[in-house]
Amino acid sequence: MVTELIAGPVAESAALASRMSVPKLVSIAVVVVIIYIARDVLLPLSIAMLITFALSPLATRLRKLGLPNLPSVLVVVTVAFTAIGLFVLVVTSQLGSLAQNLPSFQSNILTKVETIKSASSDNSLIARVAKMMTVINDEIGTAVAVQSGPGTTQASPQVAPLPVEVIENQSPFALLRDLVLPLISPIAMVGLVIVVVIFMLLEREDLRDRFIKLVGSNDLHRTTQVLQEAGQRVAQYLLVQLLVNVIYAVPIGVGLWVIGVPNATLWALLTLVLRFVPYIGTFLAAAFPLFLAFAVSPDWSAVLWTVALFATVEALTSNVIEPYIYGSRTGVSPLAIIVAAIFWTWIWGPFGLVLSTPLTVCLVVLGRHIPQFEVFDILFGDDPVLAPHARLYQRLLVGDTLEATFRAEEALETQFLAEYYRDVGIPALLIAQNDHARGVLTTDQQRSLAVVTQTMVADLAPVVAQELDEVREASGGAKASVLVGEGYRVLCIGGRSDLDDAAAAMMGQVLAAEGAIADLAAHTDLSPSGFRAQEMADHDCIILTFLDANPSRASLLHVRRIKMAAPHLRVGVLICDMQHSTALAPDLSTVTLRVEDAVLADAMAIGADFAVKSLEDAVKGALVTAPPKPLPAVKRQARKRPVLTARVPAEA
Repeated sequence: MVTELIAGPVAESAALASRMSVPKLVSIAVVVVIIYIARDVLLPLSIAMLITFALSPLATRLRKLGLPNLPSVLVVVTVAFTAIGLFVLVVTSQLGSLAQNLPSFQSNILTKVETIKSASSDNSLIARVAKMMTVINDEIGTAVAVQSGPGTTQASPQVAPLPVEVIENQSPFALLRDLVLPLISPIAMVGLVIVVVIFMLLEREDLRDRFIKLVGSNDLHRTTQVLQEAGQRVAQYLLVQLLVNVIYAVPIGVGLWVIGVPNATLWALLTLVLRFVPYIGTFLAAAFPLFLAFAVSPDWSAVLWTVALFATVEALTSNVIEPYIYGSRTGVSPLAIIVAAIFWTWIWGPFGLVLSTPLTVCLVVLGRHIPQFEVFDILFGDDPVLAPHARLYQRLLVGDTLEATFRAEEALETQFLAEYYRDVGIPALLIAQNDHARGVLTTDQQRSLAVVTQTMVADLAPVVAQELDEVREASGGAKASVLVGEGYRVLCIGGRSDLDDAAAAMMGQVLAAEGAIADLAAHTDLSPSGFRAQEMADHDCIILTFLDANPSRASLLHVRRIKMAAPHLRVGVLICDMQHSTALAPDLSTVTLRVEDAVLADAMAIGADFAVKSLEDAVKGALVTAPPKPLPAVKRQARKRPVLTARVPAEA
């Protein structure tokens, strides 16, 4: 009869301290500074690495078809960068065509701006938008005047005189530096990326071996998992996202062409690229066509059709195409994707925004397999970091009945009620019992948590009826033959505390889901003043429920009192056991309450018909047709009864 408390809180605090120690935070800050300062070097390498991840499966496929390594790499790189070059060429030509056509939209913009102004007050939001459109129209007119030259008669708005600055003649070297170098820099960057991609693809096996040697040659299994998972996730993300974006951009381009928005090919291509930007890419892609639809049409039909086009394609893509095409998750939570987008944009600008998701995926994969990077998996990963029973306990502790019930209903879509209480409900109460035993959970908090738990259990009452209906439908309506609890009436009572009452409520619902009539009573009803033997006698069985792994003998003696008042009743004892209920997650190797067999034997010796430590065994013990066990005789030690003599009155 021993309660074994494994010092989980101490271990958890030590683990947390090791994850978020000051030296690690300083190291992360230093790495961030280095990434920011060395962005001119690291950005091309990162782009090349991600392109290598995307092209590596294609090069490997060509090698499996019998093509040597060098030709397969050259074919893949040539096709990929030729496609990128054609993409840039088409976008550039479309932008030039758009610049030439902008002046023809001026009259439509003026007409709509005047309509908006006449329908709104001067200080309204609509008026401010109209003012902004007027400014845009003036800029277009200025551009037209400049392009037309001094000999034209086209009207142009009055522009304030520009300040004049006298610039001295520059040397040829300075002119070369100011004009040629800005053009050479992006070309050199593209060339560097192409060369790095080629060599990374040619030597990808050698790079893999060097990474294994650098990171962990003593643990080949873990390092191989990191490389394989990172490569698969990043390559799958890039290729699948490209496929989704193409499927998205094609109807956008066709639809804009049908609506009459100029340069529909340009907006389709930009949509394909901008959708790599998480969450806001779609809105950025829609902004430019919406403005042109506003400018090109004399009425509002083009704007409305453009809005409807983007809304329809986005709804179909998000709800049908993406769930069908995506075979697995990236492993990064949605909030982490947004935070990563902000961070990498700050570090590397627009390129960082596009690369934010793949880079974060790599960090999460490292954190999932390498302990030194575990903090990234905790912060950015999409897997739950708390076990379900720990999350339920946290919600019950703060009194959040709504979320606790919602989580339970979500789990009950795939689980039966008995399984949920076994794996989540009872373990959550056992954590509370352990905290109360350690003195960190006050009596008031314990009482409040028990009330919240019983409220959640009451909210789950409709689930009992649903499960009974499912069983009856599956049996063709023959309810007596399938419901093992049909005809039984069981009373569930908390053994000693408010938490025990909450556990008894869960036990009652499990019995009700088996077809039995389950009644509840509080632990206070077992007191001599509240003991109601007549109500207890109306049942077939009574179950005393304890969360304490080592209940006091005085609490177990309630079994004897009940059987003395109602000898025909079967009385069972359920002493809940954490290890029997669920397999703990690694971070909750906490505080485990273990029920020793000696405790169960003591309950049986007192007179219990059954003493168990799981919900399943308690149901089996209660729903059986068997006579109650006779109450064992009390063994009293031999003792001498004192002789009481009456006082003899003195003779007169």
